[in-house]
Amino acid sequence: MGGNETDRLALLAIKAQIKQDPHNVFSSWNESIHFCSWHGVSCGRRHQQRVTRLDLQSQELAGSLSPHIGNLSFLRELDLQNNSFSNKIPPEIGNLRRLQVLSLEHNSFSGPVPHNISYCSNLIYIYFGFNWLVGKIPSEFGSLSKLRRIVLQVNNLRGEIPPSLGNLSSLQVLAASKNYLVGSIPASLGQLKKLTFLSLGSNNLSGTIPPSIYNLSALDAFYIETNKTRGSLPSDLGNTLPNLQIFCISKNQFFGSLPLSPGTVHRFG
Repeated sequence: MGGNETDRLALLAIKAQIKQDPHNVFSSWNESIHFCSWHGVSCGRRHQQRVTRLDLQSQELAGSLSPHIGNLSFLRELDLQNNSFSNKIPPEIGNLRRLQVLSLEHNSFSGPVPHNISYCSNLIYIYFGFNWLVGKIPSEFGSLSKLRRIVLQVNNLRGEIPPSLGNLSSLQVLAASKNYLVGSIPASLGQLKKLTFLSLGSNNLSGTIPPSIYNLSALDAFYIETNKTRGSLPSDLGNTLPNLQIFCISKNQFFGSLPLSPGTVHRFG
């Protein structure tokens, strides 16, 4: 079977798992039109009959994501955000070695985050926020060296934050607020020199903020509110975090004075 036929059959299998399509998105997915012209489907320039992008965001679709998604071996972008997809994220996504963007935010996906997404070695963006995902953040994510953004907020994730995330030297955004994460913030996150946004609020985190975090000079937003974090803040915080605009630490167990001078931080809570 040729690669283009593999892609066509994979798309039809994806269509077959859709239970609600109020905007008739899939009406174009038929034999009278080449699949590269189907709604939401883009094919490559170099590999002209291979699917490189599937964009079905904000279409009020309901159903599950077919495991056949893993057969779209040239896929670089998968955007299903803002729909009503449910059931598990198929582990077959781990077959997509060219995938760069994986956006599943604002759906009803449940079950664990598949560990073998770590096989998608070209991933740059992971958007899993606002679902019903359970289990732990896979430590294997620490091997995705090109990652710039991990968004996991508003799920039911538990366990500790994997120290391996400190290996992600290109990471700019780590958002995991409103879960059930426990333990301390790993000191290894202090290695993320490009990190600008760190959101860990509304979890069950404890312990102190590692000193290494206060050396993230690119950081402009840090949310740690509504946890069980304790300790005092370093007196030179305004110097070590010169770009900090938002520092949200309310509803924790901090003590001592606030070391920031007025004007250093635009929002402090």
